Amino acid sequence: MDYVFKSQSKEATLKLGRSLGNVLQGGDILCLAGDLGAGKTALAQGIAAGLGISAVVTSPTFTLIQEYAASSQGKSLRLVHMDLYRLQHPEEVEVIGVEDAFQIDAICLIEWPEIAKDYLPEDRLDILIQGSGEDTRVLTFQFQTEGWQKRLEQVLSEYPQRG
Repeated sequence: MDYVFKSQSKEATLKLGRSLGNVLQGGDILCLAGDLGAGKTALAQGIAAGLGISAVVTSPTFTLIQEYAASSQGKSLRLVHMDLYRLQHPEEVEVIGVEDAFQIDAICLIEWPEIAKDYLPEDRLDILIQGSGEDTRVLTFQFQTEGWQKRLEQVLSEYPQRG
């Protein structure tokens, strides 16, 4: 199933990310896809804020994986933020341990997930972000399970700019 959200600004994307961060739980996997400059990192920063992370969150383009102490619904968790942009071969996904982060005490946020598609579980949230520069962003949320549907309906019901 798909839900579509339109963001008119970076601030709106950050706010949406915070709302999404508020409903995440351990074991969640979110995959952010979109062109350079689409807003993947802005959404990630909002999600991190929603998880109570006060550290500056940047895309881990060179480190590939960055971990932050987080909390959700009163539980201590880890936010494992990955950027797979620099990977050249699907086998590298295994080498850097992407699947090792799929734990009940972690929320995994993966930018540029396309190279890891064969390693990703079906129960995940795919977010495609379209647009760049000063353009309106169109965020398409794709999921397979009812659990994501309920949480996304809760988050997106707050926003009149749903597509």
